[in-house]
Amino acid sequence: TGIERFALEVTRRLDTLSKKNEIGIIIAKNAKTVPDFQNIKVIPYQKNIRSFPVWQQFIFPGILWKYGAIPLHFGNTGSLFAPGISFLHDIYCELFPEDFRTPREKIQRLYNMILYRIVAYGAKRIATVSNYSKNQITGRYHIKPERVSVIYSSWNHFSAIKADYSVLDEAPALTRPFYFSLGSLSRRKNIKWIIDYAVKHPEDLFALSGVSLKTLTTDELSGEIPPNVLFLGYLDDGKVKALMEKCRAFILPSYYEGFGLTPLEALSAGAPVIVANAASLPEIYGGAAHYIDPFDTNINLEKLLAEPVEKPDNILAKYSYDTAAREVYALIREYTHQ
Repeated sequence: TGIERFALEVTRRLDTLSKKNEIGIIIAKNAKTVPDFQNIKVIPYQKNIRSFPVWQQFIFPGILWKYGAIPLHFGNTGSLFAPGISFLHDIYCELFPEDFRTPREKIQRLYNMILYRIVAYGAKRIATVSNYSKNQITGRYHIKPERVSVIYSSWNHFSAIKADYSVLDEAPALTRPFYFSLGSLSRRKNIKWIIDYAVKHPEDLFALSGVSLKTLTTDELSGEIPPNVLFLGYLDDGKVKALMEKCRAFILPSYYEGFGLTPLEALSAGAPVIVANAASLPEIYGGAAHYIDPFDTNINLEKLLAEPVEKPDNILAKYSYDTAAREVYALIREYTHQ
């Protein structure tokens, strides 16, 4: 996901910014990989992590106390007994209760809302990835704006990825012009918009890639899928980049995003992007994107794409993992020097 990508890329850069052993990363016994860092200290935890809530709220704080450290949480979490620096990318669960329908989804929503509050009221500093999200957080929880820092995500990882055009052989229909969309299969990603539009425009072809989240599903793919919509499942980065390079345009019709990373990747690959005029997306993409109403398919994409937009150069230059890492490191230094 975009959150995990952000954590990975920023941590890599923190390793070059930080002093020797100034930052530690705790690696559990059942971790799939052990990173190799120059300056970040790898601290092995000789047991398996089997329950993330137990780890987050009880085991992890104990390790922090042992080292006299404060935590850096990248993914909408915080420790009640060991407050630190926490990223709260968005507060989706608070704002769209109707998206959580099954008993499991409702339990997950409740758990996430508890975590949001632990971060909002307990964290030493909150970081988020857009001014839109900052305003949502400060308004919902009535906290001071100066407690929340905006640190944007980026697309730089995509420049090192080599396009894998074998995906075009695996889906021969993609030899003709197509629109491409990528994202986790959750309701806020609004795949329904693409399916509804495809029904109205059988002459257009749409390719979708993504996987369902374990805790939040979508039912848009459970009904009849029009023949001009190809669901490709999970694709690795190389195949994604190939489709972004070859597509007529990349579409993100989400009605809620804290940042919205994938259209940046598409812009870097040379694709026009079509995004919803909702949430953080106008802030992030400015005049470089074409905009749609996420709840109205009564438009024509060809006519929309004919409308002029700004070149993406300024948008791409604005977002950098190097900048994000420096800003995260500044927060770390602020608290480690106290």
